[in-house]
Amino acid sequence: MKILLLNKMTIFFALGLMALLGIIVSSIIMTNHNGMDQRLQGWVNLLWLPLPILIIIIDRACLKKFGAKKTNRIQLYILGAFIFLIILNIFRLQVQT
Repeated sequence: MKILLLNKMTIFFALGLMALLGIIVSSIIMTNHNGMDQRLQGWVNLLWLPLPILIIIIDRACLKKFGAKKTNRIQLYILGAFIFLIILNIFRLQVQT
């Protein structure tokens, strides 16, 4: 069972589950506070739920079609490109000021 789960685990699946858990937990905490603005923000946080769900669905479809090894390789390239763009943006902001 453990080896089967590790063969099906991908980068975006793990990130999607963590995002889903974070959104749900933060929304529950915020809606239980006394301030009206925090309650409203808790409900607004729930509007972000379709994004991680969509990422997980697309990830599972790619995993079924292409397999875990190819899917992880492509997701690693995408994640590397995002990290590279973030580093470039930080460098641009440092040079700009």
